[in-house]
Amino acid sequence: MTLINWADGLEGFLDISGKSLEYACFGPAPTTAPTIVMLHEGLGCVALWRDAPAQIAAATGCGVFVYSRAGYGRSDPTDLPRPLDYMSREAVDFLPKILAAIGLKQCILLGHSDGATIAAIYAGSIIDHRVRGLVLMAPHFFTEPQGLAQIALAKDNFDKNGLKLRLAKYHQDPDNAFNGWNKVWLDPDFEDWNVSEVIDYLRIPTLAIQGLDDKYGTEAQILELENRSYSPVDVVMLTDCGHSPLEDANEATIAEITAFSESLWKIEAGQGVPIS
Repeated sequence: MTLINWADGLEGFLDISGKSLEYACFGPAPTTAPTIVMLHEGLGCVALWRDAPAQIAAATGCGVFVYSRAGYGRSDPTDLPRPLDYMSREAVDFLPKILAAIGLKQCILLGHSDGATIAAIYAGSIIDHRVRGLVLMAPHFFTEPQGLAQIALAKDNFDKNGLKLRLAKYHQDPDNAFNGWNKVWLDPDFEDWNVSEVIDYLRIPTLAIQGLDDKYGTEAQILELENRSYSPVDVVMLTDCGHSPLEDANEATIAEITAFSESLWKIEAGQGVPIS
């Protein structure tokens, strides 16, 4: 596989398993600093991270890599209907190839919502010593009634209240982006979805960030992570914050990410593990 020719501000496309996926790079290359790989939420994409990747690169000194999964942003559409285990398939089938194309040395996986779940599944399923830590923002390991109710409300907003037009500003195929996510979560068979077992296999430090006003998930998700993880879990519960910590509490969230990153690389250096 051809490696990305990393440059700060570089944008491009990767061919992964027959899908063209958009990406962007910020900050130093993997050859000179650790990398933070950001995995977006269920309706996110490169553009919807807004200024966060550049802010995180500047605050941490790490390179930051972002990409849009199939179905999102300027990436190719995903194949519909999506299987109910689509997050596990993203983690096992797509993410390893993406990480290989970056040319990583050491990295932190930083995920939000669906992206956080994908990051956790990867770390709990794949032996990859390049991945040294996790930042999980609003992760979900199982369904909750209030979250499913919000997702049902999102369908109503998409059909009647202008959500489709708002998504069209960021996704070249808003129907593909929305239905690939929403129809899975509202499938009656998805109510029993649970991937908590991956937590049992985590062997790297984790920073978990959850908004206290998150309508899509509760503190129960974080407690599951705390109670089952073999490795250290730092928990940050943010007041006046909903489902999107980097939007609702930008400064506090970036400060926590920066502190976690700095602590992690100090530990790595103290153990004699090179950080570049």
